[in-house]
Amino acid sequence: MYKRSIVITGGAGFIGSHVVRLFVNKYPEYRIINLDKLTYAGNLANLKDIEDRPNYRFVRMDVCDFEGFSALMREEHADGIIHLAAESHVDRSIKDPFTFARTNVMGTLSLLQAAKIYWESLPEGYEGKMFYHISTDEVYGALQMNRPEGIEPPFSTAASSSEHHLAYGDDFFREETRYNPHSPYSASKASSDHFVRAYHDTYGMPVIVTNCSNNYGPYQFPEKLIPLFINNIRHGKPLPVYGKGENVRDWLFVEDHARAIDLIFHKGRAAETYNIGGFNEWKNIDIIRVVIRTVDRLLGNSEGHSLGLITYVADRLGHDARYAIDSTKLQRELGWEPSLQFEEGIEKTVRWYLDNQEWMDKVTSGEYQRYYEEMYK
Repeated sequence: MYKRSIVITGGAGFIGSHVVRLFVNKYPEYRIINLDKLTYAGNLANLKDIEDRPNYRFVRMDVCDFEGFSALMREEHADGIIHLAAESHVDRSIKDPFTFARTNVMGTLSLLQAAKIYWESLPEGYEGKMFYHISTDEVYGALQMNRPEGIEPPFSTAASSSEHHLAYGDDFFREETRYNPHSPYSASKASSDHFVRAYHDTYGMPVIVTNCSNNYGPYQFPEKLIPLFINNIRHGKPLPVYGKGENVRDWLFVEDHARAIDLIFHKGRAAETYNIGGFNEWKNIDIIRVVIRTVDRLLGNSEGHSLGLITYVADRLGHDARYAIDSTKLQRELGWEPSLQFEEGIEKTVRWYLDNQEWMDKVTSGEYQRYYEEMYK
């Protein structure tokens, strides 16, 4: 008999796989159910090291499958849901907004309603239950680029977190920041956030929402900037940069995000929102130069060898200028803070991708998807 039974949706994806691994390893007394549809971004190879653990179960399921999820809740006596499953690539949302609305909005609503019905049927009701919804900083819209005097990026690893955080302005996304989404992706996530909060306000369901900045690290699908550029440098392919590369993002190492999720799930206050960020802002062009310098060094190339691969392309539609998360509430209430300086995390990330070329090659070729399609016919 397990102490808790927790469903983690999207657990075969980038962030989800790190959360699943952390929970399976750290809490052998918990039953961890990894629910994933295995779309292009879901890959069970991300969890090969824990797939045979006795407290782990994988279930292939669409979050929109209300009946299937309702049955799973009853079967596993689930008392916690950590909801990471989402369509998350902005460019894909611009081309196909309907898929994003279906998965991110209707999928979240399906999970909420199934949890509501099951938990309300129990003698103890909502006591000891939690619906934890992982969102994004993109729901807040964009911040102004207004760099304070005397702070000049890019930085070295010796720069303080305050210097990084004040690099491009003195305004940040806080938990009370008004929602102002600009892309179909961020609009779909904003809508799902509202549904989660509505289930607390209407039905009393214990919920938590977190909004996180850009993540990077091992197992990220290589349509995202950092793994894409690592792979392209390896093969000598162009490095496409939107506009002039001036857009600013706040970056967080994925394992630090997983630690924050663990902490918030266990100690966060119900009905609260927590922002999770790296206090680590970089212009896209500056982060690209750091990646180039690191990959070239680890491949034995001369310094600056791959700078010529940078190719400027037309800017993304509705491209937000700057995101920056203020994680003060999370630090103050729960004591969390990032564990790595950015260049330390980049070093660790680049080494992982270069050491795991078989994983990268199978993902970029689509071989893993063909395997799952055959397995789950």
